[in-house]
Amino acid sequence: MQRIFLLLFILSILAITFACSGTGGIGGDSPTEAYKRLYAAVKSKDTEAIKKQLTKKTIELGKMSMARFKKTEAQAFENGFTSTTFSDALPAIRDERVKDNMGAVEVWSSKESRWEDLPFINEDGSWKLAVGEMFAGSFKSPGKGRDQLEKEAANAISNTLPAVNMNTNFNTVMVANSTPVAPRANKTAK
Repeated sequence: MQRIFLLLFILSILAITFACSGTGGIGGDSPTEAYKRLYAAVKSKDTEAIKKQLTKKTIELGKMSMARFKKTEAQAFENGFTSTTFSDALPAIRDERVKDNMGAVEVWSSKESRWEDLPFINEDGSWKLAVGEMFAGSFKSPGKGRDQLEKEAANAISNTLPAVNMNTNFNTVMVANSTPVAPRANKTAK
């Protein structure tokens, strides 16, 4: 009986330890935590803190933007490469996906009223926003986001309805399940 209690006690300690350790990937870090750090840096208007949350390729993209559009460094990095940071309060974050060193998270963009799927890469031991990799084509998505899956499901449902061809010539008359009939020519007496 004592062994059973001891075993239950050890199992409950292990369960508590695993539950408190979190699910956040490498060193307790995660794409969600990286977004929160980016948001805080943008709100503090600290360009160096913003750049610490971006991958090297994303910083290069910002520098190219500075040169091309004649922006200052602060202007190039002010929103952290995402419209979600325009929100007054930390926006809703959902659907974190991680595969190997690539991750993504959906963040609500109140400015655009839609979910934005943000790419992240684990670089130098922490998760960082990977917009530069996305533009370079080197980012590999860890899977479809919830928003995309919901849209595909809605499309699948709506595609069961009969298709309406909006490209018909209005000079023809369409009869259900038949071929187009050309309108009759007006015969006028001369």
